[in-house]
This record gives sequence, structure tokens and C-alpha cells, in this order.
Amino acid sequence: MELLLTTFENRTKDFLSVLRTELGGIRTNRPNAQLVEDLKVDYFGQLLPVKQLGSIGINPPREVVVTAWDRNAAAAIAKAVQNSSLGITPTVDGGAVRFQLPPLTAERREELAKLAKAIAEKIRIRLRGARDEANKEVAALFDAKELSEDQKFKAKKQVQEITDATNQAIEDLVAKKITEIHE
Repeated sequence: MELLLTTFENRTKDFLSVLRTELGGIRTNRPNAQLVEDLKVDYFGQLLPVKQLGSIGINPPREVVVTAWDRNAAAAIAKAVQNSSLGITPTVDGGAVRFQLPPLTAERREELAKLAKAIAEKIRIRLRGARDEANKEVAALFDAKELSEDQKFKAKKQVQEITDATNQAIEDLVAKKITEIHE
């Protein structure tokens, strides 16, 4: 039973990690390295993320600078940024790629907030599926007479407590992201 609960708790932590990564890719009014670090760049016939081709820096208030380790990669990085969904036109300055993030409009902020909520809902759906699987495993252990009825109810209660805590963490992460979007 402990193994089942530990496994379930680890899965919920993985869900939160995925959510943090997904939310990190959503643009806010502040520049963030996560916006571009995973963009795929066609570099000598291979698709590589930007973070493998250079270092990403932030120049306040809204400038992002990607310094390519190989000067030849700068043009490819600029092309990847321009073709991305960010809607930004970068400039190449030697081995560096610079771009300014324009201020977000109220309409765009609402779209991004909806996107954050949609991502969170997908994670919640996966969490509910994992909870249902854990409860089925508990029922199977009970049917196999490996758990008493008290242990079964206790295990289901613990699974639900982990689920509730994870749902609260999801809510907190989304609320924080929406606050950042509206700053």
C-alpha cells in the first residue's frame, strides 16, 4: 500500500513539474528565458533547442539576448525566433540575437490567461485519471485480500488527500501566472 501511495505522489509531482514548464513558456509582460530556450533551430540539418546553441540573457525592461556560442548559429536562431508563435522580429548583432518584447494588449492578456487555465485543466484531467488508477489498484488489492476494509478506506482517503493538495498547488501556480500576465 505504501508503494502505491508513493508512486501516486511521485506522479502528482511530475504533473506539477510539467505544469510549471508549460506555464513558463507562456509570455508575461516581463521577459523570461523560457520563452525561447526550447525553440527548435535548424542548425546544420539538425533541430536543436536554442539553449543548446547559446546563452540566453535578459536586459530589463523587455529585451532578450541570445548569445550564440558559434557565430554562424546566430542567423538560424533569429530565423527560429521570427518563425515562432511569439510574433517578434529579432535583430542579429554579430554573434548575438536581440529582440524586444512589445507590451501586451488587454486582449492578448486575456488570451494568455485562458491558455494558462486550459493547460491547468489538461493537467487536472491527467491527475483525475491517475487518481482513478490508484483507486482501482487499491480495490484490486482489497479484492485479492491483501488489504482489510479499513486499510482500503484509509488508502482511498490518502489518495484523495494527495489529489486535493495537488489540485491546490495547480490553482496556486495558475493564479500566480495570471497575476504575472496582468502586471
